[in-house]
Amino acid sequence: MADLTSDFVGIKSPNPFWLASAPPTDKEYNVRRAFEAGWGGVVWKTLGEAGPPVVNVNGPRYGAVYGADRRLLGLNNIELITDRPLEVNLREIKAVKRDYPDRALVVSIMVPCEEAAWKAILPLVEETGADGIELNFGCPHGMSERGMGSAVGQVPEYVEMVARWCKANTRMPVIVKLTPNISNILMPAEAAQRGGADAVSLINTINSITSVDLDLFAPEPTIDGKGSHGGYCGPAVKPIALSMVSEIARHAETRGLPISGIGGVTTWRDAAEFLALGAGNVQVCTAAMTYGFKVVQEMISGLSDYLDAKEMALSDLVGRAVPNVTDWQYLNLNYVTKARIDQDACIKCGRCYAACEDTSHQAIWMKEGRVFEVNDAECVACNLCVDVCPVEDCITMERLEQGATDPRTGRVVGDYANWTTHPNNPSATAAE
Repeated sequence: MADLTSDFVGIKSPNPFWLASAPPTDKEYNVRRAFEAGWGGVVWKTLGEAGPPVVNVNGPRYGAVYGADRRLLGLNNIELITDRPLEVNLREIKAVKRDYPDRALVVSIMVPCEEAAWKAILPLVEETGADGIELNFGCPHGMSERGMGSAVGQVPEYVEMVARWCKANTRMPVIVKLTPNISNILMPAEAAQRGGADAVSLINTINSITSVDLDLFAPEPTIDGKGSHGGYCGPAVKPIALSMVSEIARHAETRGLPISGIGGVTTWRDAAEFLALGAGNVQVCTAAMTYGFKVVQEMISGLSDYLDAKEMALSDLVGRAVPNVTDWQYLNLNYVTKARIDQDACIKCGRCYAACEDTSHQAIWMKEGRVFEVNDAECVACNLCVDVCPVEDCITMERLEQGATDPRTGRVVGDYANWTTHPNNPSATAAE
C-alpha cells in the first residue's frame, strides 16, 4: 500500500484523514473510537472560555437535504460549540493524546475577540500536549451574534489580529478556519497569513435554511414553532469548497500557504480532489455522521490504491491540479468537441433529447424507434446531455481534430493558433 503518512505544518499523522471539529469530536469516547477505526487525526470540537456555560437547544439540531434516493446531500446544523465544561474537555484531550501519541490532535477554539481571552485559554490547551490549535472563525449561527465565529472571519483585520495574538502566545501551530460566508476568500486568507498563521482550513459551514415546514410555516429544524438559520455542510458544499481551496492555492500572495481541505469529503476520490487542488490534508464530518467512523477505511484503501496505480507519492498529488486551474479568458477556443451517443448502451429513455430540445440547443434528433442522434451543426458541446444521461459513458464528447471544419460555425479548428489574435487573450482584446 502507498505510504499515506502525513506531515501538516509539523503535525504528523498516519494518514491525511482528520475528523473536523464537530459533534463527532465532542468527547473522549468518540475520539478514541475514531482513532481505533483508523482516523489519522481529529480537531476537537470547539472549546470556549471558562465561565457561563454554553446552552444548546434540546430540540432538533439538524435539518437535511436529500437526493431522490434519500441519500443525504447536506446537513444544516444549529448546534453551538461544546456545552461541556472546559476543564472536562481539557482533561479528556490530555488523556487521549497520551494514549494515541502517533495521531494528530488539534483543538478548535472560539473565545471573544479580546487578547486577554485568548491569552487565558492558550496555555490551558498547550498543557494538554495537543499538537495545534484551530481558530474557529467560521460558525455562522449562535456565536456570531456574540461577536465570535463568522463575525470575526468576515473581517480580515480581526482575522489578522487574533492570529497574531495566538502566534505570540503559544508554541503550537496555528490553523485559521475560514468562513465561506464572504465574497472573496482570498481576503481572510491573506489576513491569516499576515498574522503569522501556519495554515488555513476551509470551508466552514455555509449560512443556510434547508427547508420550511409547510404545516407549521417555520424553518426546519423547528424549535417550539420557530426556526433559525444554521450552518450547511455535506456533499452539496463540496464544489464551493473546492473552488475556494483552489483560489488560495493558485493566488500569488497565498501560494504555498498550507491548506486543510474541508467540505463534503465522503469518499477517497473526494479527498484526492481536494489534495490535487492544493490541500495538504482533509477534514471530514458529515460522512462520519452519516456512515460511522469506519468510513475512513474505504478512504484509506481507496487513496492508497489510486496512488499505487498512478505510481505517485502522496506529496506528488498535493497541488497537482493547481496549474490547470485558470480564468475563463485563458481557455482554449481551439478545443472543439461534439456529443456522441453509444447506440448499444442507450436505453432509449429520451432524457438527453428532452433536455436538449426544451432547454438547450435542439442538437439531438429523435428518429423512428426512439433512436437518438446528435446534429453536429447545432451541437455547442455544452455537456448537458452527458450530465442528464442515466447510463455512464453512454454519451461522451469527441474532440474534432485540428483542421476539421466545425459544422456549427464553419470555422476551421485551429484558426486561433496564434495566441496574439486569440479572442480569449486579454491583451489582444484590449489592443482591439
